Amino acid sequence: MLFWRRKKDETPAERAGLTTLFGNEPIPSPSAPPAGVEVAEPAPLRPDSPQLEMVVPEPAASPPLPVAPPSQPMASPAADPQTVASMPVETVPASDVTAEPARRGLLSRWLGWPAPADTPTSGGVPDTAPPGQPVTNPPPAVVDEPPRETFLLRMKNAVRRTRQNLVGRLDTLVRGKKVISPEVLDELEEILIGADIGVRTTLELVEKIRTQVDRKLLNDTDELKRVLRQELLALLRAPVKSVSGRAVRSELDIPTDIRPYVMMVVGVNGVGKTTTIAKLAHLIKREGNDVIVCAADTFRAAAADQLTVWAERVGIPVIQQKPGTDPAAVVYDALQAAKSRDADVVIVDTAGRLHNKVNLMNELEKMSRIARREVPQAPHEVLLVLDAATGQNGLEQARQFAKTVPVTGLVLTKLDGTAKGGIVVAIARELGLPIRYVGTGEQLDDLAVFSPEAFVDSLFE
Repeated sequence: MLFWRRKKDETPAERAGLTTLFGNEPIPSPSAPPAGVEVAEPAPLRPDSPQLEMVVPEPAASPPLPVAPPSQPMASPAADPQTVASMPVETVPASDVTAEPARRGLLSRWLGWPAPADTPTSGGVPDTAPPGQPVTNPPPAVVDEPPRETFLLRMKNAVRRTRQNLVGRLDTLVRGKKVISPEVLDELEEILIGADIGVRTTLELVEKIRTQVDRKLLNDTDELKRVLRQELLALLRAPVKSVSGRAVRSELDIPTDIRPYVMMVVGVNGVGKTTTIAKLAHLIKREGNDVIVCAADTFRAAAADQLTVWAERVGIPVIQQKPGTDPAAVVYDALQAAKSRDADVVIVDTAGRLHNKVNLMNELEKMSRIARREVPQAPHEVLLVLDAATGQNGLEQARQFAKTVPVTGLVLTKLDGTAKGGIVVAIARELGLPIRYVGTGEQLDDLAVFSPEAFVDSLFE
């Protein structure tokens, strides 16, 4: 799910009519000039200049400083020392210097714009230099940031082990063979099961390929990968069905005027719920939303502390209470805080629980009732976090959780640490639950909206 529908079109500074400097701080309003000082109009920009320069005029001061005529050069070291010493020097306090010339001079130096030949360079207070030598203010070195990895490249790195286990073994199988024999299909079935695609899904895929071979629609082993790729993509693109008799609700079914948008994250112990919440909050905040995290895991002693550390890195507030508090009470406090702060999204962290613990599963149902009482149709999204390395056990976890809470989507974590990424296909085929996000690493940016096309392309390219 992508939060483009709740993305703010304008930042608070832009709504207030302010532009920004360097993209992260508002430009200060020009301060009024001191009494008795006339500010000249800025000189027009030269149209023939290859790069336009911001020219900051020198304010007229009283009394004026003695300036050498344009036709005469400035005093050199060979000038009479007594004459130089007798020249009056006026000291201007730092408080009398307006912020506008200094800011513009800094911008010119930072961008490295050259000054016109007939215009003196303005850049604030010059550095100290020996008499007769020009003062140079070189622009600071601008270090180019390394380009960020594209999503497809990160996905390729995440499924590298799965690609070796699936496509690598498939290449070895068809190498040197021109005809798709029954033995090749038997080996293909073993490869698909080994990639954790699941027995049921594997049998259906192999049966479709066998039918095409019998009808002479598929004869060449070179075409086997192409057909398998098309079948996997068709499974991942299949429309969302129902799980345990409950229809899966789309995020687009929730009116955009309902705020806050409540997300509940559930799962068993050790699947990476807290880390996923931090990545998810970082992703949603980066799209321009105001996020609040609810630390409703009050059973594990360090759960709230761990979530607080992540929240400080992301820069979002956390609503928490002392350990042992009723999690439903923490959810209530978080929703009240979100309403008072006009927050966009509330992410609820829940305690890890096994899917066969009835009392803990009923607790999730109570938290859902409290959220629904405070915000219409809440929780709007219930994300089940699954460890990709658990394989087929994750399917049973999803079935049991879906019986208690209306799971609307899955987050698959640790995809980069397993060779059985075929569980993605098994989930899509046997559960009908949409995979919302996939974890591709340990950093904050290593959470991406799942794309069937990107996943299949990463496997076969």
